[in-house]
Amino acid sequence: MTIAPSPTPATLAAFGVAGTPVTRLDGGRGLTWRAGDVVLRAHDALDEARWKSHVLSRIEHTSSFCTARPVASATGGWVHDGWEAWTWLPGAAAEDRVVDVIAAGRAFHAAVAGLPRPAFLDESDSPWSIADRMAWEEVAHPGGPILSRLAREFRPVLGPAQLIHGDLLGNVLFSPARPPAIIDWAPYWRPVGLGDAIAAVDAVCWHGWPADRVFELGHDVPQWSQLLLRALFFRMAVLHLLDALDDDMAARHEPLTRVLLAALGDQSSD
Repeated sequence: MTIAPSPTPATLAAFGVAGTPVTRLDGGRGLTWRAGDVVLRAHDALDEARWKSHVLSRIEHTSSFCTARPVASATGGWVHDGWEAWTWLPGAAAEDRVVDVIAAGRAFHAAVAGLPRPAFLDESDSPWSIADRMAWEEVAHPGGPILSRLAREFRPVLGPAQLIHGDLLGNVLFSPARPPAIIDWAPYWRPVGLGDAIAAVDAVCWHGWPADRVFELGHDVPQWSQLLLRALFFRMAVLHLLDALDDDMAARHEPLTRVLLAALGDQSSD
């Protein structure tokens, strides 16, 4: 995990928190720090950071979701010296509340459904972006028994694409004082049900949701099994690209792989 150095005094001053004690936050790939009521994050890509801040400064919250609002720098921009800033929201992630996470994600996706596709999505070369393209057959995958086993079951997924959050589980904060808060938006341009499917895959493979109950989470989502397949492939392709797809990781994903491939086989025989 990359750990960013703490923000400098000049950066803290630019976002109005000069002299405030700084604490690194868990998660966020080691890039996120808190200073009082402001969360500072070392951004990965300037265009994406500016775009997300612009969108989330204007998005209309509802009784079903909210987001952190961006904090402008003293010069009026959304970024300063490689950092972006957001209002800190109290609350905690609850990965065992996958049904509630998916519900909040659906409300968020409805709110961003009309936004156009941002150009920076084509420019990203992170392992996550590359794995996403592999999962949707836009670039070749590296092969190997696990990924090839999944890719053989790919079938066309119908329906329009839109902006989604591709990492919901762990990035929805719950608090009695407000609606669920969506943070750390990982934007992708895919069928809207993929956000649900990635959360479902993460719940099974990392947080104890029973593999044989994964279909309950998307019973109302068209082509749910195919979306689960793409989501599982995506997560495993990321591990491969990070050189982390070892025997332990394969075993962690095997129960869902087995259940999903059995279900897809049953569908093929109907």
